[in-house]
Amino acid sequence: MLVGLAATTACTAAPESAPPQKQKAQQQKGSGGGAAPRRPAPAHSPAGGGAAEKRGFTLAASGDVLPHSSIIRKANADAGGEGYDFAPMLAGAKPVISKADLAICHMETVYGADGDYTGYPSFKSPPQVARALRVTGYDSCSTASNHTLDAGAAGVRRTLDALDKAGVKHAGSARSATEDKSPAWLRAGGAKVAQLAYTYGTNGYPLPKGKPWSVDLIDRGKIIADARAARKAGADVVVVSLHWGTEWQDSPDRQQLRLGKQLTASRTNGRLDIDLILGTHAHVPQAYEKVGGRSGTWVIYGMGDQIAGDMINHAGAHDPRGNQGTIGRFTFAPPARPGARWEVTKAEFIPMWFNTDTGRVVNLNRALDRGAAVNDIRDRIRRVVLSRGAGASGLTMAK
Repeated sequence: MLVGLAATTACTAAPESAPPQKQKAQQQKGSGGGAAPRRPAPAHSPAGGGAAEKRGFTLAASGDVLPHSSIIRKANADAGGEGYDFAPMLAGAKPVISKADLAICHMETVYGADGDYTGYPSFKSPPQVARALRVTGYDSCSTASNHTLDAGAAGVRRTLDALDKAGVKHAGSARSATEDKSPAWLRAGGAKVAQLAYTYGTNGYPLPKGKPWSVDLIDRGKIIADARAARKAGADVVVVSLHWGTEWQDSPDRQQLRLGKQLTASRTNGRLDIDLILGTHAHVPQAYEKVGGRSGTWVIYGMGDQIAGDMINHAGAHDPRGNQGTIGRFTFAPPARPGARWEVTKAEFIPMWFNTDTGRVVNLNRALDRGAAVNDIRDRIRRVVLSRGAGASGLTMAK
């Protein structure tokens, strides 16, 4: 019962009315344009070597995209009352995201259709979110969350169809057993990157009958097996997105620490199976940690929310932490010898904030209004991110 309660309340946002247009009537409880940008397309190097394989790359990742009804209304207003435009609210993240060689988001919700768009507790977001993610510069998104089955198998299909149409890869949910067997395959620099994604649960919604592959659930054995399969299929770098942890808790819980340690210790023929772990779900920023010592693996326990309405915590109080987050940015260098690991040579985080008054994502290190309130939010995020000694492992705060 405790897990179910946490999963339901944490995605609540402040009470609000349904969005305009053909919005279905709902009771809202409180939690929570233009062509795609572009950095040059990464080179696809031929098998057997070549200069492209020697290039490193940067990977940027961010937290939950959680469109409550207030967010849907804002997107409608930004579209001039006709349709929905989510790109303006993400514009504050675009300078960081679009400049990365590879950018990964977490799409927390599934999409609705024909104006049937809802916020908490069962989310159905406008599919225009997908296009905004691409415009911002995202290449792929994790889609495994406790809300993946809010609209059943139809919601999964609509979401992945929209992401495909927008040109955004995805991992963690699937429309078929065949699709479920493949990670999101990405290219960055000279590397072939595989993204896998899993969630702790689905808010009590059962897996659709006859479609157990609709969403990937966290299972240590499966995650390791999938990572090894991706490596065997040619992945130079394996990234695992995990929807895990305890909502509203700044510190990673015991399950996160235990699973993180187990996954980052897994090896095949001496080579680590997983190269980076990206965490979501807690709705608040959590620590970064390099697990396994100097040659270990970076784990972001929780990136917080990137987009969400005014968030209400389990005590029923408005909690500003629910609109705080980070972007993690990692620079990977090619291996010194064939078969060796691609190493993270630079690890950074950027403190982010979603201003619910303006409906805009704010880079707190580039905010025009650098008043005491903005500085306090930034400094709190920095303390949390560095709380497990990531600074000593080389993590720095960037712009």
